[in-house]
This record gives sequence, C-alpha cells and structure tokens, in this order.
Amino acid sequence: MFGLEPALFILLIVCLACAFAFEFVNGFHDTANAVATVIYTKSLRPWTAVIWSGICNFTGVFIGGIGVAMGIINLLPAEALVATHAGEGIAMVMALLLSAIIWNLGTWYFGIPASSSHTLIGSILGVGIAFMLMGNEAGVNWKKAEETGLALLISPLFGFICAMGLVFMVKKLIKDPRLFAEEASEDPPPLWIRLVLIATCTGVSLSHGSNDGQKGVGLVMLILILIIPAHYALDHSKNLMTMQPTVEQLEQKLTAISESAVSGVEGKKVLEKSKAKISDLKVVLSESKAAGFIPEKEHVRVRADITKTSKDLEKALEGGKIVLSSQGAESIKADLKKLKTYTDYAPFWVIFGISLSLGVGTMVGWKRIVVTIGERIGKTHLTYAQGASAELMAFSTIFAATYLGLPVSTTHVLSSGVAGTMVAHGGLRNLQVGTIRNILSAWVLTLPVTMLLAGCLFWLFSTLFVN
Repeated sequence: MFGLEPALFILLIVCLACAFAFEFVNGFHDTANAVATVIYTKSLRPWTAVIWSGICNFTGVFIGGIGVAMGIINLLPAEALVATHAGEGIAMVMALLLSAIIWNLGTWYFGIPASSSHTLIGSILGVGIAFMLMGNEAGVNWKKAEETGLALLISPLFGFICAMGLVFMVKKLIKDPRLFAEEASEDPPPLWIRLVLIATCTGVSLSHGSNDGQKGVGLVMLILILIIPAHYALDHSKNLMTMQPTVEQLEQKLTAISESAVSGVEGKKVLEKSKAKISDLKVVLSESKAAGFIPEKEHVRVRADITKTSKDLEKALEGGKIVLSSQGAESIKADLKKLKTYTDYAPFWVIFGISLSLGVGTMVGWKRIVVTIGERIGKTHLTYAQGASAELMAFSTIFAATYLGLPVSTTHVLSSGVAGTMVAHGGLRNLQVGTIRNILSAWVLTLPVTMLLAGCLFWLFSTLFVN
C-alpha cells in the first residue's frame, strides 16, 4: 500500500500509532495545567474537572487552525528530506517519537511538570542535527528553530510577571477577603468565584488543545510527508490545477521587478532562484494540463517549488533584499499565501485522531502533576485569586501564541504563573525551593537530553533500516 514494501508499511503504521500515543501521553501529562486550580479551590470535583477539560481539549484542536502545526513541520526542511530512502524517513520519525515519549513518561512518573513542547521540539532538532552530522546538507530550519526557541523561552517569564501583576491588581481593585483566603473547608467557593475559576479552566483547556493539539497534527503530517510524500505533499482535497492563474500572475510580477529594486548579490540570487522555481512550477502545470491533474509523482516537486519560493521571497521582502512599494510587496505575498493553501493543510482524519488522543489522554494520569501544581510550588494553599489569575494569564498567552502560529509550553506558562501568584501572595519566601529547582532542571535539561536521545536513536535506526 502507498507503494511501500510490506515491512515499511507496517513501520509506517507503528510510527503513526506512536504519534497518536505521544498525543495521548501529552494529554495526561498536561491535564494538571488546566484542572489543578479548580480542583484545589474546590470549584469542581476532580473527575468532573478532568472530563470537562478533556472535552475542551478535544474541541480546542479543531478551533486552533494549522499555524502551529506548520511551524512544527517547518522545523525540518522536509522538502530536502523527502528524497531520502523511505527507511531513513521511518528512522527519523521513530527516533523523535520514542525520545519524546520516553522523556514525557519519565517526567510524568516523577511528577515533574516538564514541557511536552520542549520535548517534541528537542527531539525534532536532535534528529535534524544527527542527519546533518551523517553527511547530509539539509537538517534543521534554523530560522524557524530560533523563532520557536524564543517563544518557548519568553512565555514562562511573561507568565510569571503577568500573573504576579494580576494578583496585585486584584488585591487593589477587589476587596472581598474570600478571594485571598486559604480555604480549608470542603465547601465550594461562592458562586461568582466558582464561575470565574471554571471559565478560566475552560479557557486553558481550549487553548491547550488549540496549541498542543496542533503540535500533534504537525507531527503526524511530518511523518506522512517524510515517508509517503507523493500522497501527502499536497492537499488532495483541492483541484491542484486551479493554482495555474496564481502561478502565472506571480511569474509576471517577478519578471516586472527592476534591477534597482534588488539589493546586493544575495537579493539577485533570491530573485533568480524564485523565477526559476515558479517557471518550473509552470512547466509541471503545462505538462499536466491535458490530463487535467498533476500526477502524484510530481507532488513533491510542486511542494518544494512552492515552499522554497515562499520562504525565500518572504525573507527577501522583509529583510530589504528586494525593495518594492507596499502595494507591490503585499500583492506578491498574497499570491504566495494562495499557493501555500495547497501545501499547508491537514486531513480531517489527522485532526480528529489527534483530538481524540488528546481528549482521552486528558482523562488519565492527572493526579501526579496536579499535586505539584497545587501544593508544591508554593508554601501556602492556592487561593481563589491566585488560581484565577494564573489560568487567566495562561489561556490568554497560549491563545495569542496560537494566533501567531508559535508553539509554547502550557506546562511552563501555567506553572510559572502559579509561582508568580505565590510571590505576589507572600514574597519569594513563599516558593518551595526544591520544587522550583526540579521544574527549572527539567526546563534546562529537556532540550539537550531529548536532542541527544533522538540523535542516538536516529543513528541506531538508520543502521537497521537503511544501511
């Protein structure tokens, strides 16, 4: 099936099963981020909170779009890797999946709220670097890796400061002492406080699904593009021949760019390469016109032309290598955006499968990390104001990141937010040093450990499946 030998097809199924398993693990690993505050403030019973969070996570994957998913795919220059042996593609995805699952399970077992985002991205980078060290040119899209790393680095600091500031603001504006009481009874909080906490829990769950769920979608699409590119390099639900008018328009616009608008040797190279790629794309479309469709064997070629042209032209326009009027630049970007609709996609079955894996996973294994979030970050019990502030900040940050197409760590954003509220409530002395040290250690170690583990596994699997 898909033109693969039976053994390779079985390995493809194993890789896809591992990807969905990773998202399941991600679900129970990250559940606590949403439900810890409502459980510890007694706003919802534990199983009610967990089931509600699972439903919201399932829904969140569908409303999140595919911006973050494409960011995950673009960490590796997949167009440069699709020409490799199918066994090498399987070695890549098995290495990154296993390293991510091993680290996620290990940190979950010890109750350490490590980041599934760091874990996945570290695994992808490890595979890419190992691929380069084994004598290949393309391996990692460093520009995308830099953007992703910056988002992962800044978001916890942002969460800490904003949550701390929010608690201070609530203290100034709302004088109800019940908000700051360390509730000891088994009774739920007053109705209005309870509704606020449930609303923030819902927001975190939806945002977690919209961001972390997209990472799973991107992971599955990366597997499909690496192993069976002819079938998943382009969106089969579209009539691919309809891109021809856009290609012709873009070719005319690139031809009309004067030499004075191009800055330096690099700008000239970008323009000439882009013209060549668009010309090649036009040739494929012309040759396919009689049949009325683009043959599957040309799908990788078409995807490579579109993605390489988009990346180079957008970078040149933003970096001043090609200087056009705002109208001219926006016109070219609009054409590129239309062309990328043929490459930036995910089939419904992928989105549904990830939604189900994340939603079901959310209902399992939540208790270990709930204890860490709710009891072990600070020395005092989590108050209503602290819980609401941490979660309000968390889902706002994550939704903003999803809108910008950036992957962030729900775990680190929320746990840093809880730490910020503890500082606002009782100063730095209110933090439990041991737990903070464990969280920071996991934060620092996750990337290098998963990179090393994924790289070593890729080398091992390459010797088994390729050499």
